[in-house]
Amino acid sequence: MSAEKFYDFIVGQKAVYPCHGVGTIENIEKCSIGGAQQDFYVLKIHSTGAKVMVPTRAAKTVGLRSVISLPDVEKVFQILKSPSKKSTATWNRRFRALNDKLNTGDLVEIAEVLRDLSSLSSDKELSFGEKKMLERARNMLVSEISVARGEEKSVIEHELNHILFAI
Repeated sequence: MSAEKFYDFIVGQKAVYPCHGVGTIENIEKCSIGGAQQDFYVLKIHSTGAKVMVPTRAAKTVGLRSVISLPDVEKVFQILKSPSKKSTATWNRRFRALNDKLNTGDLVEIAEVLRDLSSLSSDKELSFGEKKMLERARNMLVSEISVARGEEKSVIEHELNHILFAI
């Protein structure tokens, strides 16, 4: 009698991998590493086309998660509408703190990064690194919300612009 394995994700399911964004589980493969057989999710990242292999046993540990739910999308929009947190830290400490939030892969944290950098950009010129971080946060939010709602990215972009810049 063989042991049946249960996985958190199935082939064809959309999932989010921190720092990379939304992807689709293309396969579950066995690989031998250090003489031990392990199962891996093969995730194709939508934004880059890159393939990432994530050990099935460590999926939660590395932050692989399901796409955000519709009620949570509304929570994200509430965060974007809330006042930004003004930081008195030096730019490099602020940059590091925001980058740490972005790298969690948590959409609430990413929304805070987008909100705070968007607000800061209306007060002063962002550094090159901050501009890249703002773009990355925006792309991650747009990509995941687009998948969660089943809407085009342009629709989500327009909605974000309306919220962030009161257009």
